[in-house]
Amino acid sequence: MKIILIGIPGAGKSTQGNLLSKQLHIPYISTGHIFRKLSKEKTKLGRYIKETINAGLLIPDDKTIEILNSYLKRPEYKNGYILDGFPRTLNQAKAFKDQIDKVIYLKIDDKESLWRLAYREDDSRQDDTLEAVKKRIEIFHKITEPVLAFYQQKGLLAVVDGSKELKEVNEEILESLGKHLVGNRIKDWRQKGKKIVVFVGLNGSGKSYAADYFAQKGFPVVKFGAIINDLVEKLGKPHTNEVHKQLRIEYRKKYGMAAMALLNKEKIDKAFEKSNIVVIDGLRSWEEYLYLKQNYKSAKIYLICIYADKDKRYSRVAKRGSRNQLTGEERDWSEVLDTNMGPTIALADKLIVNNSEKEDFEEHLEDLYREIYFV
Repeated sequence: MKIILIGIPGAGKSTQGNLLSKQLHIPYISTGHIFRKLSKEKTKLGRYIKETINAGLLIPDDKTIEILNSYLKRPEYKNGYILDGFPRTLNQAKAFKDQIDKVIYLKIDDKESLWRLAYREDDSRQDDTLEAVKKRIEIFHKITEPVLAFYQQKGLLAVVDGSKELKEVNEEILESLGKHLVGNRIKDWRQKGKKIVVFVGLNGSGKSYAADYFAQKGFPVVKFGAIINDLVEKLGKPHTNEVHKQLRIEYRKKYGMAAMALLNKEKIDKAFEKSNIVVIDGLRSWEEYLYLKQNYKSAKIYLICIYADKDKRYSRVAKRGSRNQLTGEERDWSEVLDTNMGPTIALADKLIVNNSEKEDFEEHLEDLYREIYFV
């Protein structure tokens, strides 16, 4: 198994990397450790790396890849590894040819990072001055965050809350790897059977947020609404209720009430090539739901309704950019009646209320994820 750990300074990569190494019986390798070791050598390369690190800057991509590839050729890494500190740039991620099984993003906020490093007992690092750490955090947000999007698109990314207790973080990482801890032993967990998680609900309820939450778990998401949104952009028209309604009616006249499911079938099929669990964002008509049941008979379908009070929904939509006009009772009635969304809401398998804080919503989504993944 080949794993990459990514996170800002203080996220716990080293702690979790060493723990996972013992649990999974594969070596942990830190590019930071490699560079710090080289920086102590009385060589031209050593002096260059030392000056670069102390300035809080990144080692250039070509030099980083050259050094790392030479290490990974060693026999101790032939059965896999846990890699910390690489890739830091999108170019590195694209140039790295080794087949990665999972990318774990240990997510903490900047304040937590600075607090942890301020109280770090190990003061052997020369680059952990306050200014250097701030610079490294700034570089991460500017340069490394696109790497996360790159791996998410490939279906390899798992986002783990690094601010939790060490044991909780470790358990969440193991879950993302398809493993769980029983006593002191690691046992494999393999998701059996195909599953489709379908999020439905009126505009502004939080469907896309829920879908994105599952995407962070590494599951591919197919957005049914993208067809209309992309067409509006292509036609150069404004995102208004009237424009969207007209296009939805035209599509359904041409392809039937199951239009969006039919037109997205190829994307769903490709998503299943990456994962046994596929997420649908924005299914509307009951006919689209029936289409999924007919064409994916071997898959278990979870119809999840996200609900929010009217004023909450309207307020959220109003804060959007170009699509902030897609709101109001007229829009609601159009979706419930014209697109036949009503039955998908009324007959949903589960209802999640999204009226309170983001943290509460995420707790419900986490419970849903565990219920679906481990059943």
